[in-house]
Amino acid sequence: MKRALCLVLPALVLPAAPEVREEILVVVNNHIITRKAFQQAVEQETAALYRKHSGKELDAKLKEAREKTLQGLIDAFVLSDKAAELNLSITDEQIRSYVEDIKKQNQFATDADLERALKTSLGVGLPDYLKQLKQQEVQRMVLGREVYSKVAIEEQELRAYYEDHKDEYKQPSRFRVRELVISKGATPEEQAQARATLEKVQAELKAGKAFEELAKAYSASPSKATGGDLGWMGKGLMRASVEQAALALKPGAVSAPLETDKDLLLLQLIASEDEGAKPFEEVKPQLLQKLQEPKAQNALENYLNDLRIRSNIRFLVPRETILKG
Repeated sequence: MKRALCLVLPALVLPAAPEVREEILVVVNNHIITRKAFQQAVEQETAALYRKHSGKELDAKLKEAREKTLQGLIDAFVLSDKAAELNLSITDEQIRSYVEDIKKQNQFATDADLERALKTSLGVGLPDYLKQLKQQEVQRMVLGREVYSKVAIEEQELRAYYEDHKDEYKQPSRFRVRELVISKGATPEEQAQARATLEKVQAELKAGKAFEELAKAYSASPSKATGGDLGWMGKGLMRASVEQAALALKPGAVSAPLETDKDLLLLQLIASEDEGAKPFEEVKPQLLQKLQEPKAQNALENYLNDLRIRSNIRFLVPRETILKG
């Protein structure tokens, strides 16, 4: 499942870890919602609304923000407990995989780059984002199993919708490359060593060694962690000479050595795609969700209402008081 940062974040706003001395607003089973956690969630939701809406639409959304956020916090705990009851969980390794996917799609080389974007766009650090993402994925598993899986969408219906809405799934020309970067260093000795390393890499490539394995072993770029894979990117994002060399390759081919002020590098083209509609199979999960949601809306609300009734939800501060602020 692809995740674009965009930032594509959890639909449900989740609370920060509570502190014992904070004022408790709501108790949900064995969990608590504090005033601080609620206020942080409201601020995050409000910031998201300002990015997405304006004018009268924004005003209307802002009026609903506190109630929507409060219900989201309650439902997050209710669904989390249901996940435990169903023995549904997600591993840290799976979350790490999602994060690497986000980094690739948004061309973030390191976790620090991702965290800077998160703080700028959402006001959250990477640890809090990982907690939110993990909780969000578990909730999706519950709803997928308990609600959406029971809403049937025929393959024919998906394909018909795809054909009628191809314009919504356009993608610009893009390409995907691997890089292997060797730092030239500052001294003549370091530069000689860099060229010797480059020759060694080329020899190993000629002998049949995989480019990505060599990138992991020799590259000085943070992309070595992914075998040099820079992910999909649009034209114009790389240095012109480097991009031109990459696009001149056939998929799987490796470039001649390229040189910048600081580095020697090799490129391998993984794939390139011209502008056009994304393939059906690539967007099928999105299509399925889009067609399921309207049909599942009543079922979803009924399911959540049932969970709420079965849960022990106690307001230590009246709901109306919380919503007034």
